Amino acid sequence: MDEETRLIRKGSEPMPLARVVNPPIQRGSTVLLPNAASLYDDDQITYGITGLSSPAALQRALAELEGSPDVTLYPSGLAAITGAMLAVLKAGDEILVVDSAYKPTRRFCDRVLTRFGVTTTYYDPALDADGLMALVTPKTRMILLEAPGSLTFEMQDIPAIANAANERGIITLIDNTWAAGFYFKPLAHGVTISVQALTKYVGGHSDCFMGSATTMDETIGNALGNAMWDIGWSVSPDDAYTMLRGLRTLATRLPRHQENGLEIARWLQDRTEVSRVLHPALPGDPGHAIWKRDFTGACGLFGVVLKPASQRAVNAFLDELKLFGLGFSWGGYESLAIPCDPQLKNRTVPVNLEGPLLRFHIGLESLDDLKADLERGLGKLV
Repeated sequence: MDEETRLIRKGSEPMPLARVVNPPIQRGSTVLLPNAASLYDDDQITYGITGLSSPAALQRALAELEGSPDVTLYPSGLAAITGAMLAVLKAGDEILVVDSAYKPTRRFCDRVLTRFGVTTTYYDPALDADGLMALVTPKTRMILLEAPGSLTFEMQDIPAIANAANERGIITLIDNTWAAGFYFKPLAHGVTISVQALTKYVGGHSDCFMGSATTMDETIGNALGNAMWDIGWSVSPDDAYTMLRGLRTLATRLPRHQENGLEIARWLQDRTEVSRVLHPALPGDPGHAIWKRDFTGACGLFGVVLKPASQRAVNAFLDELKLFGLGFSWGGYESLAIPCDPQLKNRTVPVNLEGPLLRFHIGLESLDDLKADLERGLGKLV
């Protein structure tokens, strides 16, 4: 062979790999098949969009976490939510969406689903199963759940709602990111599709985007897989490797987030500047009984309603913080804080709070250091 050919070909021959702890990273779009008949064999991996070593290993591990036969991966948590919707909804359908849902989920419903003839009805997160079923129409195809709710942390009676929906042939989809698939198992409680943003606690280091969706229903599972191919979602092998590495320590990190989060939440409850703390794992929270019944733990994310204060004072408090970063997302090892009031304006059900709403994510830092940082910030809340 000519040198040009040799330089292209040499070093690409298959070779046995040493056995190491983690899966190899295969970077590839083209998959070379053994013979012509294999090119159209759907039982083989024929294209690198899925099935390579690190994404496949991540899927198997996540299936263990979720208690499901298979997991579909998406390039972000939002893509997992929207991808699951697109896989099963069609023109003329209606979806009932909890009013406390993740803001980008709402944006997708309002901007995209409406263009394809899908109607969205937002419902009060305080509705019980009977109240929610009263909103069901012959066109209702899906109910979207989130517990606890984004920003305001309301709990829903997921088993009761899922059971009522199943009796009516309605699909339920839950954004289970808060529990990370670890502290709550939606499929075991009757939910049809469990979705989470792996970006948050599974990744755990604020450096990678990904989402997942899974179901026990074979027909819907096939629909999720087909939509992944039809629309062209894929995750990179390097990101899948990073997510798998984060997943390995999830059971070690989450209890520390829970411990730190509850300690800071209790500390804030006793502050004179705070009206109340929104955290379902705290006794006295409106959703505590449901959380205690269905969940096995809590993460580090919760809300705080301050006593009446000006926007200037809130900004001064946030700007004084040194350990709490001011940034969206959460689930990494670091602590974060954001003001939430601008996001509440689009709610269908009015949110009446005594004062400004903040959201905190409590990371893995020293509790004494975090309290000292908050103490300094609260000193500016005047």
